[in-house]
Amino acid sequence: MTQYLLSMPHDSDEEPTMATMDPAELEAALAAAGAFMEELTASGALVFAGGLHPPSTAVTVDHTGDDLVVADEPFTRAPEYLGGFWVVEAPDREAAVAWAAKASQALGGRIEVRAFQEAPATS
Repeated sequence: MTQYLLSMPHDSDEEPTMATMDPAELEAALAAAGAFMEELTASGALVFAGGLHPPSTAVTVDHTGDDLVVADEPFTRAPEYLGGFWVVEAPDREAAVAWAAKASQALGGRIEVRAFQEAPATS
């Protein structure tokens, strides 16, 4: 089975967090996300999932030269950033897209689906 990354973008201007959400909206969102996670887990497809803090909390590390550079900023600036993700195992792209459709519906947002590269065969 192939592993797929299902990722959810957030608007980088807003940097929403659960602490800033309306309590009723937060409760509904958590219930929908919980139901999706229960189904994903019960199916055996879930490998790992996580939500990320906003990009304002990011640290970028660059030690490609002689000096180590540590910057309190995101790697890139963009109108959207990665807000959360799931790693799932699926038999094919269509099955991964079906999980993404359920996530999109449950969380009310777009979901990107990308397969992990397979390790090259060694001889």
